[in-house]
Amino acid sequence: MNSNHITSLHIRSVPVLDQDEALDFYTTHLGFEVRDDIDLGFMRWLTVGVPGQDTSLLLELVGGPQHDESTATQVRELVTKGALGGLFLQSSDVHATYAALSDAGVEITQEPVEQPYGTDFGIRDPFGNHVRISQPNTAAPQDVKDTYEGATAR
Repeated sequence: MNSNHITSLHIRSVPVLDQDEALDFYTTHLGFEVRDDIDLGFMRWLTVGVPGQDTSLLLELVGGPQHDESTATQVRELVTKGALGGLFLQSSDVHATYAALSDAGVEITQEPVEQPYGTDFGIRDPFGNHVRISQPNTAAPQDVKDTYEGATAR
């Protein structure tokens, strides 16, 4: 039984080096909408999300109240290396999404690839954060697992 009463994932933080540039990228290129843009004095609370979805991204400026300057410098380096995780997004037409982002000059890290679970490709946001965009197929999780296990057994 779940006794902690958690009901959903609401906000995920994405480290950025410039909030205005991040806002432009996530809204213009990925189609996110602004949820909150609030000057709290000590920081800017800037969230965006996919229209029709409840989960938001906090476009969190590296530094701010949560980091001393030494830590902020280290985090900035990790962000630009793409070493702090990433996002996984879904598209209803991954090839059209790829074409639009490619045409817009977004950094592509991997062209569309057919996978056992669907088709996906990779991009990086302007700061180095990895983003994968996929169009899942109808494969069952066990079929995907079996495909990968069969490939490694060869």
